[in-house]
Amino acid sequence: MSYQGVFFDFDYTLGDSTPAIAEGYRRGFAALGLPEPTVDQVRTTVGMTLQDGYAFLTGDRDPARQEAFFHTFQHTVGVKAQGDDRKLMIEGTVLFPGAAELLRALRDAGVRTAIVSTKPGPTIRRIFDHQGRLDLLDLVIGGDEVHHSKPHPEGLRLALEKLGLRAEQVLFCGDTVIDAATAQAGGCDFCAVLNGTTQAPAFQPFPHVHIAEDLNDLQSWLKL
Repeated sequence: MSYQGVFFDFDYTLGDSTPAIAEGYRRGFAALGLPEPTVDQVRTTVGMTLQDGYAFLTGDRDPARQEAFFHTFQHTVGVKAQGDDRKLMIEGTVLFPGAAELLRALRDAGVRTAIVSTKPGPTIRRIFDHQGRLDLLDLVIGGDEVHHSKPHPEGLRLALEKLGLRAEQVLFCGDTVIDAATAQAGGCDFCAVLNGTTQAPAFQPFPHVHIAEDLNDLQSWLKL
């Protein structure tokens, strides 16, 4: 394999936090007096910032109400949550089949691995630590650790800098067109992974080297 690094989005690329995210949306909407969104509606927002996801579902672009939703989400299931509420995100998130195997194969091949996500970095690290798999990652760049969210390439460029890699040495893998646009802006090759709600045709307008049905397909394509 020619890549020196393989970077990933997290939600619906490597893992699934749907129950916790849906609960956070339910509580955030309830606090604002809004009808409860369905799980399928919430799934379509995964990969967006929470503020953008709220606006996407409600059409409400009032910054104060977006921030109120964000605040409720973070204090109920997010980084500010306590006790059992916090456990819902950390212990309730599962890795997709093939995720640990792929990351382990990359590590064994000497390929650097990173996650570049809108999800907070501490949350991702705690999820992997809870599963005893934090050693499979070289780096995590969360949405709280950059000034600009994807598709801005700040997080991707920060990961490249921290790992001493050039864009042309790295493959970025994600499940949304936001990820595809991020890779394009950052100058990295892109591989779509169809674990989320975005279907293969949506990626055709973006440069890509492969569209993987799942992580096992990606590992086979990488010849690991």
